[in-house]
Amino acid sequence: MTTLRTEGLSYGTGEGRHLVDAVDLTAADGETVGLVGPNGSGKTTLLRCVYGTLRPTHGRVLLDGDDLAALPVKARAQRIATVPQDGHAGFELTVGQVVAMGRAPHKRFWEADTAADTALVTGALARVGIAALEPRTFASLSGGERQRALVARALVQQPSLVVLDEPTNHLDIRYQLEILSLVRELGTTNLLALHDLNLAAYYCDRLYVLKDGRVVASGTPEEVLTAELLGDVYGVAAEVSTHPKTGAPTVVYLPEGPTHATLSI
Repeated sequence: MTTLRTEGLSYGTGEGRHLVDAVDLTAADGETVGLVGPNGSGKTTLLRCVYGTLRPTHGRVLLDGDDLAALPVKARAQRIATVPQDGHAGFELTVGQVVAMGRAPHKRFWEADTAADTALVTGALARVGIAALEPRTFASLSGGERQRALVARALVQQPSLVVLDEPTNHLDIRYQLEILSLVRELGTTNLLALHDLNLAAYYCDRLYVLKDGRVVASGTPEEVLTAELLGDVYGVAAEVSTHPKTGAPTVVYLPEGPTHATLSI
C-alpha cells in the first residue's frame, strides 16, 4: 500500500512569490494522478518538492504517513523514482550504465552489479523498446530515446511511487501511448505532469488542475475537463465530448476568429 499526500504544500522565492501555493493533493495506492495546467502553473515545481530536489517553504509531503523531509536521501530514493522532463545529454556513460544507476539506492557504494541487477536492466530496456541501444552512449541518443532510457532506469529502481515530469516529451505518438500504458501497468502509485489533456484524460484516474501555483480543480477527468474550465485556465475555446470507443473525455480546441482564413501574397 503506497499513498502520497501533500498538506498545504508551498514553495516560494526570495521575492515573496509562491510558485506552489498551499496545495493539498492525494494519490491513493495504485492510482495514476495527473497534474495539468498552462506553462508556469507550478507543475514541475510541485513535482520537485515531492521527489525532494526542492524543499517546501511550507507544508509537507507524506508517503504512507512518513514525512519525506525526515527521511535520509537513500531511503527516499528506495521508494520514489523520478523521470525528469529532459534527460541531460552530457552523460558519457552507456545506456546500460545509466539504466543500472536505478539500482544504486539498493546497494552499498562499493557493491558491484549482480546477475540479478543485470537481468533487471536487460528486462527494463526491452520493456521500453530500446534493448538494442544498451551499448550506445547516453549522449548519442535522441531526445525520445533518452526519455525511454530514463523510464527504464525508474523501472529497475523498483519504487513504490513514480514521479514523472512530461514523460512523453520528445516521443512520437506510438511511444507516447506505450510509455503511458507501461506506467499504468507498473502497479505503482504514479504522479505525473502532462501537457496533452487527451492523454491525461485517457491514462489518469484523477487530475489536479494548477493555475498560478494553486489547485483550481480536481477530480476524475470527466469531472475536471470541461469547456468552461479550459476557457478559464487556458484561455482557449474548446469542445469536450465523450469518445465513443474509449469512454474518456476528448478535447477539441477551437481557433478564434473566422474558420477560413484568406492568405494574400
